This record gives sequence, structure tokens and C-alpha cells, in this order.
Amino acid sequence: MSVTKSPLSEIISISDLPWQERQPGIRMKSLWEDAATKRRAVLSRIEPDATPPLHRHVGDELIFVIEGALSDEFGTVTAGSMGYRPNGCVHTISTKQGATVLAIITGSVEPIAQRVAGPPSQVFTLSDLPWVETRPGVRQKKIWDDPAGEGRRAILARFEPGATLARHRHVGDELIFVVEGANADESGPVTTGNMNYRPNGCIHTVTTKNGATVLAVVWGRTEAL
Repeated sequence: MSVTKSPLSEIISISDLPWQERQPGIRMKSLWEDAATKRRAVLSRIEPDATPPLHRHVGDELIFVIEGALSDEFGTVTAGSMGYRPNGCVHTISTKQGATVLAIITGSVEPIAQRVAGPPSQVFTLSDLPWVETRPGVRQKKIWDDPAGEGRRAILARFEPGATLARHRHVGDELIFVVEGANADESGPVTTGNMNYRPNGCIHTVTTKNGATVLAVVWGRTEAL
């Protein structure tokens, strides 16, 4: 009788990936992609006063500003905060001093010649959101839930030194970006500025020696084992 092994998480070492110039003043790193669901993670470096064209989102996008600030017609997302661009959002983006941005995209974007109506983007100032203790040594900030109710959500989690997430299974998948510190599972350590992809069916235990702050974008749920 064959035994089916659960998939391991995948460590994405961002510094090892090459920059690609998208247009003058904008470079990108392709971090992760799931072609079947048209989902991908991209790191962008936007130089001061770069001028991306007017565009429309076909699908949606969550962004986390790692450094600098990024503005559009609806507000400014500063370092350490997030923005959401819903399906149909039409906008231009700009940055006065430059920005480094992590984007989790579902679908695509398309340039358009003239402005048309569309839903506004949103800004989530993470420092304004409360921490909620979810288990001993682990606190979370609930940032965003998919308005379509498809189980997608974005969470900021803080793990105190020595905190552990007991062995669990992912029902649906998850991307995490380590903002500060490091955590580890059976695939190895994920350090500051890097990512971990937990595929559907992944079974693992998460630990941190000295603490970690992580941004998680989740599709689905987890179940204890």
C-alpha cells in the first residue's frame, strides 16, 4: 500500500532572486506563482518619482509596504502598513521618496487610456489595529477579510520567544512574510525579509527561538492534529 506524504512548506529566499526591470524606475522580483488560481507574489522597487501608467485591476491585490510610502488617488500606504486594490479599481500610483512593496495579486492589471469609474483602494494602518491574544505567546492583528467570503484573509502575527504552533494541517494554503525575527518548521528557518509558502495539505509545526513578527495571507484554514 502506497503512503501519500503531505507537501512540505517552501522557503522563498528573496535575496537570492533576481531583479527584473519592468519599466523605467520600477524593478520587480517574482517570488511565487500559482497559475491555476492566477495568484502570485511580487516584490517591487519603485524609484522616486517613477510614473506607472493609469491601470485597472482585473482581480484584486493586497500590498504591504516594506520601506518608503506609496500613494494613489485614495490615500497613502506608509512603511509597515497595507493597502487593498479591489477588482475593478482604477488608479495611478506614485512615490515621492521611493518604495519597496510586497504585493499578493489575484488576476492581473491592465493599462487604460482614460479614467473610468471603479471601486476605491483601501489603506490599512496596522499601528491603529489592536493586538488580540489567540494562544499563549501568540498575538494577532486582523487586517482584512475577503468581502466575497471565500476564506481569504490577511493577518499580522507576533510570536514571543519560544512560542510554538502545535502540529497542524493546512486546508487551503498560506503565504507568510517575516517582518522581524525568524521562525522555523520542518523545512527549516525563515528569516527576516523572506517568505514561506504553506501549500494545501501541508502538515507542520512552527517554532521561534527569539520571536518573530509575520504577515500571513491565508486561503482556507488550519486544523489541529
